Amino acid sequence: MSSNNNFNESPNHFMVLDAISRGMKKIDGIAKVTKLSKDEVELILNDLKNQKLINTVVKKGFFGNKKTEYHTSDTGMRMLDSKKQELSSKSQRLQQLYDTGNRGQMQSYMDDNRMWMPMMLFSGIMSMVFFASMMSFMGMAMNPAESAQTEGQVDESGGAGAEDTGAASDTGASDTGDTGGVSDMGADSGMDTGGFDSF
Repeated sequence: MSSNNNFNESPNHFMVLDAISRGMKKIDGIAKVTKLSKDEVELILNDLKNQKLINTVVKKGFFGNKKTEYHTSDTGMRMLDSKKQELSSKSQRLQQLYDTGNRGQMQSYMDDNRMWMPMMLFSGIMSMVFFASMMSFMGMAMNPAESAQTEGQVDESGGAGAEDTGAASDTGASDTGDTGGVSDMGADSGMDTGGFDSF
């Protein structure tokens, strides 16, 4: 990437920059958290270095091996913060469209900003649960990059993420008419399941 303008339209560059800003210093770690290949990460790191958005520190390891560490520069942090604010506004707009239930406008806005979804998921600007329910609402499938990021959120958040995923799939199931048999069980067993009729 030869110019900032091209960089500004590359979600993967921002994901790598964000990973470095969170303390990932080595190529292996960056590749693991961003779900990008090591080769792609290396190319992106070269671009970021050429644009002075990251700094490199070469350290000597055991047996005289050299290890390169990457750190975000002040310019890189300002650029990353600016992009995160922009993406946060886009995420809020999607939330508004979702809340109003306007599928047509939401589909159009989503198509215009689809390439930024993996970055929004990676940086936590958009939650995996909201993204999954939004995609379900529009009847769209996740692309591989989006799917990798949502899996990453479940892996990193552990049990809480797994519970959120279960809640999301439960609501999806109830949309199709499957209520999980809870209301049937209450009616058949005579058990008081609560609700207004129990008063």
